[in-house]
Amino acid sequence: MSTVIEQTVEARLVAAAPRMPSIPATFHYDRRDPFAVRMTFPAPATLEGVEVCWTFARDLLAAGLHEPEGHGDVRVRPYGYDRTVLEFHAPEGTAVVHVRSEQIRRFLSATSELVPAGLEHLQFDLDRDLAELMRDAC
Repeated sequence: MSTVIEQTVEARLVAAAPRMPSIPATFHYDRRDPFAVRMTFPAPATLEGVEVCWTFARDLLAAGLHEPEGHGDVRVRPYGYDRTVLEFHAPEGTAVVHVRSEQIRRFLSATSELVPAGLEHLQFDLDRDLAELMRDAC
């Protein structure tokens, strides 16, 4: 069974211009880091012209489908019936994107099949991780 889920979504970048361009973005989930989700934006969609990746909690993404969530660098909130807004705050500025809520639900459903919500802690092998830490300390 695969330990990674990737799903491309169509994100609409909210900008000062009247037209909201679509950009491909990718959600990424790895059972080895079961609490986290990554969202990657391709180089052409960024101000610096390099790929940008944001990492945030899977439960933040799930909760943000229903009500505004997040107080830090990443915030998620519903927008109408079929869209979800993701805000990414950085020193350089804020990026706001709209994603179809159904795409997010499909992604979260796939991650839940891999690692059910609430059971993320079972993915850790504490004995192995501790042995690895101790080996590196010697």
